[in-house]
Amino acid sequence: MSRIGNAPVTIPEGVEVKLDGNHLTVKGPKGTLERDIHKNITVTIEDNLVKVTRPDDANFNKGLHGLTRTLIKNMIEGVNNEFTRKLQINGVGSVSYTHLRAHETPEHL
Repeated sequence: MSRIGNAPVTIPEGVEVKLDGNHLTVKGPKGTLERDIHKNITVTIEDNLVKVTRPDDANFNKGLHGLTRTLIKNMIEGVNNEFTRKLQINGVGSVSYTHLRAHETPEHL
């Protein structure tokens, strides 16, 4: 059982998901994304949830199951929220600069 693939994706308010055969369209306040779904995977939309199922337990279908669910989740996230990148800086620098020592200057300098 795929824990990722079996989890339904919630559609937030302001996001519209349409399924036309194997073509998925996601519209939201930040834009529109489209994707073709593999023929082995079945996608259903009901009650603001997107559910992804696979026909059998073949290794190829198992891989597609979780991948497709994650791609759909990322599409919904992408049209709802803008892309942000957070930078986290830790530390104070190089060790050689944290322990300053007094050095005597040679006379010829």
